[in-house]
Amino acid sequence: MKLLIGLLSVLLLVLQFTLWLGKGGMREAAQLSQAIGQQTAENSRLRDRNLALAAEVHDLQQGLDAIEERARSELGMIGSGETFFQIVDGGAD
Repeated sequence: MKLLIGLLSVLLLVLQFTLWLGKGGMREAAQLSQAIGQQTAENSRLRDRNLALAAEVHDLQQGLDAIEERARSELGMIGSGETFFQIVDGGAD
């Protein structure tokens, strides 16, 4: 009887070790769960970025207002009949 209890105890310890520390165990499951959370957050961020880029592409394809706005902000262009004023800060000496 003592031999049977000893074997069952050893078997229980081996199974517990496998459950907690072995391949496919609780530790690996926790790491995979954390990796899934990080990947989900990254996917959400990239989805938002893709939507913004798609909206910008749509604006550029559909109208001249977006092209004009981009030319003004990125290239410093002004329209015909407009006057450009540049304000220079004299600085306090």
